Amino acid sequence: MGSFSLMHWVIVLLVVMLLFGGGRISGLMGDVAKGIKSFKKGMADDDDVTPTKPATRLEGHRVPEQDAPTATEEKTKA
Repeated sequence: MGSFSLMHWVIVLLVVMLLFGGGRISGLMGDVAKGIKSFKKGMADDDDVTPTKPATRLEGHRVPEQDAPTATEEKTKA
């Protein structure tokens, strides 16, 4: 009772074809195919990007930690 037979699906397909027409459905499928190709191309382009190197430290210079309080902040709190 809950499942459709082959004849039901054929009737549904005929009604859809009458409502939308063959050209409209094929145009829609072509747009979907173009979207999928564009998505795959975009994913392939992302793989070609090389990762950037992390910043290097200069010799003799200390890079302050971002979370650590600076000397001026400690003096103002005291």
